[in-house]
Amino acid sequence: MPTNFTVVPVKDARKSREEEEDEDDVDDNNVFREEDEAATFPGDGMPKESSPFINNTDHDKGNLYDGKNMALFEEEMDSNPMVSSLLNKLANYTNLTQGVKEHEEADDDEGPARSKKPVKSPALGTLIGVYLPCLQNILGVILFLRLTWIVGTAGIMESLAIVVMTCSCTMLTAISMSAIATNGVVPAGGSYYMISRSLGPEFGGAVGLCFYLGTTFAGSMYILGTIEILLTYIVPSAAIFKAEKKENEPEALLNNMRVYGTCCLILMSLVVFVGVKYVNKLALVFLACVILSILAIYAGVIKTAFDPPDFPICLLGNRTLQNHNFDQCLKTMEVDNVTVTTKLWSLFCDSPDLNATCNEYFTLNNVTVIQGIPGLTSGVIRDNIWGDYGPNGMLVENKHQVSEPAADTSQDIYMPYVANDITTFFTLLVGIYFPSVTGIMAGSNRSGDLRDAQKSIPIGTIMAIATTTFIYISSVILFGACIEGVVLRDKFGDSVKGNLVIGILAWPSPWVIVIGSFFSCCGAGLQSLTGAPRLLQAIARDGIVPFLQVFGHGKANGEPTWALLLTGGICEIGILIASLDAVAPILSMFFLMCYLFVNLACALQTLLCTPNWRPRFKFYHWALSFLGASLCVSLMFISSWYYALVAMLIAGCIYKYIEYRGAEKEWGDGIRGLSLNAARYALIRLEEAPPHTKNWRPQMLVLLNLESDHTVKHPRLLSFCTQLKAGKGLTIVGSVLQGTYMTKEDEVKKAEQNVKSSMTTERTKGFCHVVASSNLRDGFSHLIQTAGLGGMKHNTVLMAWPGTWKQSNDPVSWKNFIETVRETTAANQALLVAKNVDSFPTNADRFGEGTIDVWWIVHDGGLLMLLPFLLRQHKP
Repeated sequence: MPTNFTVVPVKDARKSREEEEDEDDVDDNNVFREEDEAATFPGDGMPKESSPFINNTDHDKGNLYDGKNMALFEEEMDSNPMVSSLLNKLANYTNLTQGVKEHEEADDDEGPARSKKPVKSPALGTLIGVYLPCLQNILGVILFLRLTWIVGTAGIMESLAIVVMTCSCTMLTAISMSAIATNGVVPAGGSYYMISRSLGPEFGGAVGLCFYLGTTFAGSMYILGTIEILLTYIVPSAAIFKAEKKENEPEALLNNMRVYGTCCLILMSLVVFVGVKYVNKLALVFLACVILSILAIYAGVIKTAFDPPDFPICLLGNRTLQNHNFDQCLKTMEVDNVTVTTKLWSLFCDSPDLNATCNEYFTLNNVTVIQGIPGLTSGVIRDNIWGDYGPNGMLVENKHQVSEPAADTSQDIYMPYVANDITTFFTLLVGIYFPSVTGIMAGSNRSGDLRDAQKSIPIGTIMAIATTTFIYISSVILFGACIEGVVLRDKFGDSVKGNLVIGILAWPSPWVIVIGSFFSCCGAGLQSLTGAPRLLQAIARDGIVPFLQVFGHGKANGEPTWALLLTGGICEIGILIASLDAVAPILSMFFLMCYLFVNLACALQTLLCTPNWRPRFKFYHWALSFLGASLCVSLMFISSWYYALVAMLIAGCIYKYIEYRGAEKEWGDGIRGLSLNAARYALIRLEEAPPHTKNWRPQMLVLLNLESDHTVKHPRLLSFCTQLKAGKGLTIVGSVLQGTYMTKEDEVKKAEQNVKSSMTTERTKGFCHVVASSNLRDGFSHLIQTAGLGGMKHNTVLMAWPGTWKQSNDPVSWKNFIETVRETTAANQALLVAKNVDSFPTNADRFGEGTIDVWWIVHDGGLLMLLPFLLRQHKP
């Protein structure tokens, strides 16, 4: 026999370190055992030069030295990347979820005979793999379309409170995600896989479906943002529905959003269906749009300090006017020494004549021109410190301007004033703003593409949240310090000739923000429609939600066709709502539910001291996860209490459905310890003192006899027990097989399955225990003595009357019955013997009327009086 020695494959020193790592991964999965050497290598006497395997100590020195040098050089290149290396990684940048490339490359294969080799995704670092995708997903439509309006409505102080609350929630959730990511090997597949494999299928499925619904409604929000930018700021003339009267403008806008949004959804879905490789090629363009837009905003803010842009705002009294249909903010003007009226005059008067009948407020007040962007040094920040909430239709007014009120305000809604389109209050703004801080899972969703997921996910995610938090806080302060309050509260930029409010601040042109935000929203919508179906497909293929299994199928290359159809249908619901302000709180709820589950699961894992929960993220503490969970719940009810209740109901139903109907998965359920700890605590409390007489109820030990084929002899005994207990209290069903456990093991298991089947049929909720004993008397005696645990022990024994004891030639049958009665009496337990139990009505029988006769012959402490009452509690 050959002696034990270590063999390694001969490797070419010219191979790259990545190829060697790939081979190491394969070797780890195919472990070579020493005891198989003889079978694997029959030619033990083969010379080393001719053998495909050599001893580790016999490597060629020169090749080994060259390989080490190359590995050190490549390691140095990785630690100190050159500019060209960084540019190459940026050129290959993608923000799509993992698995997209494999599907696309499957399309490129020629013919079915061609072998399809799995293509290894590039090992990405923290910057390209986590930081930039998170940054791109967090910064989005709310920043460009709603943040200025939120600052103007809530004021700087309350806007900062909103930003701090929401960003604190996502930061705490990121810490919990980092704990999950550092709790062992991070599986490919992202947040759903990390959570489901670490915390069990119930939490994983609930988190995954909440994340799926949030991502789907996020797609609706991005599409609505795209259409709003298109119809409001780029080509307003493209609107299909046009309002002839001012009061019909909101309805016309909603209809336009529905039509264009549906067309945009169909177009994006077709792009995703045909091939997301086209979206992948534009990922860097979408990222560049976001970054350039942010830089343009900061550049514009700096420019206002010494050269504010000229964006005049026309006020009538203290009311802001929509500057669409007039060029000059004047009532009249001199032309060739003749006083003539202006276009503004025609908007408020019934004719262009000087003696025309005009609106009362127009007659009493003068028009004033103010600058929409006074600049950093103007001191306008003092006016924007506090908010200005109001109902739907409230006019946007400058409180510092002199105004003469009119007696009749009934015609104000028909005048070209800037007004609130919705009722505003603090909690509404929280729900609208929260989607702007979501997207923190973009990095973890691509965990399989990362070189070191345990390192990159915590650092990249937390740094992205810190960066975006700085951007949001600085934006709130700078917007309030540069822009006039009436312009901030002008949601659609009507006072600045229909320009995007954040765009008039940008440098060098408002079109930088308009075009940048348009492509950013398009890209985000495509990414949502790409990522959501793949997440649903992953959940469906896991089989934890049975009715979703149809969505695990797709095209031959794995594209989730059915999941894409469902995603498009749900996305259409958000588009039919047609309001960005109404859709944002909905997806806020689903993302908050997702973050709540993540934080709650981590906190419970720590508090329960689960053995497999050993996160190595040094900044993690269970108190932070608990605080994050509390903040998630608070934000849900702050945003919308009724949406919060609906979202919690949906998430709870998902969790319980997976728990009761989902497939059992051997992923490990860290939350199972909660049930064990709760049961242990309750049992200890029950053990402290015996129950009071008022709390006494029969805790049943049902002793069953089995037939020769190990089926239940008297199944109606279980019917009686079910109706007596009404599904409440302790029920233990026991039986005995004669023999030793070593010889009867298979029969015991078969008997337990039969008893459990009968319990299910009779709807008996309880525990089953079949034991093997040398004789039946000892077996029943052991059950009476040992069944139950602690305070959860039986106090009543239920058994059937031995109906054939007179005909039986074997006296053991009635002796066993008598000994069981004596054992029960000795144990101070109540005894119920059901005679003719096979005639007892089953749970399926229905009786409209009848009586229960009680013959109280022996003083039994009132048990016979209690039994009829308990039987009447059963609901048929």
